[in-house]
Amino acid sequence: MCRCRLSRPTYLLMTITFADLGVPEPLVAALAKSGIHAPFAVQLLTIADGMAGRDVCGKAKTGAGKTLAFGLPVLARTPKAVPNRPHSLIMVPTRELAMQVTEVLEPLAKAVDRRVIAVYGGAKVEKQTDAIDKGVDIIVATPGRLIDLVDRKAVSLADITMVVLDEADRMVDMGFLPQVEWLLRHIDGEHQTLLFSATLDGAIDHVVRTYLRDPVRHEVASETITVEKMTHRFLLVHEMDKVKMLGAIAKHHPRTLAFVKSKRGADQIAAALVKEGVNASALHGDMQQRFRERAVEDFTSGKLSVLVATDVAARGLDIDDIGVVVHYDPPVDPKDYLHRSGRTARAGSSGVVVTLALWNEELEVRRLQKRLALNVPIVQMFSNDARIADLAGWEPTAGEGVGAR
Repeated sequence: MCRCRLSRPTYLLMTITFADLGVPEPLVAALAKSGIHAPFAVQLLTIADGMAGRDVCGKAKTGAGKTLAFGLPVLARTPKAVPNRPHSLIMVPTRELAMQVTEVLEPLAKAVDRRVIAVYGGAKVEKQTDAIDKGVDIIVATPGRLIDLVDRKAVSLADITMVVLDEADRMVDMGFLPQVEWLLRHIDGEHQTLLFSATLDGAIDHVVRTYLRDPVRHEVASETITVEKMTHRFLLVHEMDKVKMLGAIAKHHPRTLAFVKSKRGADQIAAALVKEGVNASALHGDMQQRFRERAVEDFTSGKLSVLVATDVAARGLDIDDIGVVVHYDPPVDPKDYLHRSGRTARAGSSGVVVTLALWNEELEVRRLQKRLALNVPIVQMFSNDARIADLAGWEPTAGEGVGAR
C-alpha cells in the first residue's frame, strides 16, 4: 500500500536553498551559472526525499519546475555507466518533452561528468543506438522507442538504479500504460522511482501501488492550472472572419499558441495565416519529426508568431513567455480548457486565454464556462477591433455581452 504524507505549506520553505536540499556543490554552481538560484515549490518539496533515495509521488502541473525536481536527484545519484547499460531512466510521453528534459539536464550533467541522451520515435534508430554504444549514464525516453531498443538488445535495463515517470497522467491518457508497465516489469534490480503527475488517482494510483516502495507523496497545493491567474476573453466571431481574428491577435501578441481539434485543421489554419502575412506553423502527430522540431524551435526563438497545434502534439511543450493561448476550436471538457490554457500561465505567472466561438458554439461555450465557474461575458468582435491590441487591458461587461440586450 502507498503510505504517503502531505507536504508542509510551501511558504514555510522559501528560505531553503538547493544546497540545503542536499544538492551537491557542482550542481549548485551549475544552476547559479544558468541564473537559477531559488527552488520552485515542487523542487523544495521533493528534492530532499529524492536525494535521500526515497520513492516519491509528486503531484504538480506542467511548468511547475518538475524537471529539476527529479533531474537534480538523478544527476547526483547516478553512477558512471558502461556502454549500453545506463543507470537511470526517465520516461516521458512525447518526443518534445524528451528533447526538452534533455536540454535542461545536459549542461548540468557536464558539471558532474555524466552523459544524458534522448531516445524517441520518429528519429533514426541507428543514430540513437550509436550514441548508446558510446556510453550513456541517463536515458530520457518515450516508452515505445525504449522498448524497441531493448528488443534490439541495443540497451540493457539490468543496471538501472533510478526510474522517473514524468507526466505519468499524460502517458496514461495517450495509451502508453501497457508499455510503461512492460518496462517497469523488466527492471529487476533494486531501484528508486520518482513519479510526477498532475493527478495521482485511477491508473496512476495503480502504478504507484504496484511499482513504488513506501513512497512519500508531495503535492503543490492548488498549483494545478487555475483560472484565477489567467485573463479570459470569450469572443463571438464570424466564420469568415475567424482566421483573420487569430491573425490579428498574433500580430499584436507574438508567440501565440492556438489549439484546434484536428490535424487537418491545424494545417489549413496555419496555411491561411501565412496568406494573411503571419508567420505560422502547424504542430501535429502526422508531421515528420524534423519539421515538428523545427516548428517548436522557431516558435521558441520567436521566428514564428503562431503555433497551431492539436492537443496531443502540444502535450509536454514547455515553452516560456507564451503571450496568448487561443482556443480556436473551443474544448468541451473543462480539463482540456485548463490544460491548454496552462501553456501561458507558467510557474505562477499570469496569461491571456482567448476562446473563439461561432454562433452555433455559443451554448456549448456557456456550458463550459459554468463548469469552470467563469462568469465572463461572451463579446461579439471582429478582427479590426482596436481592443485586440491589448486583450488584458479592458474588461468585458455584462451590458456588451452577447444576449445582453
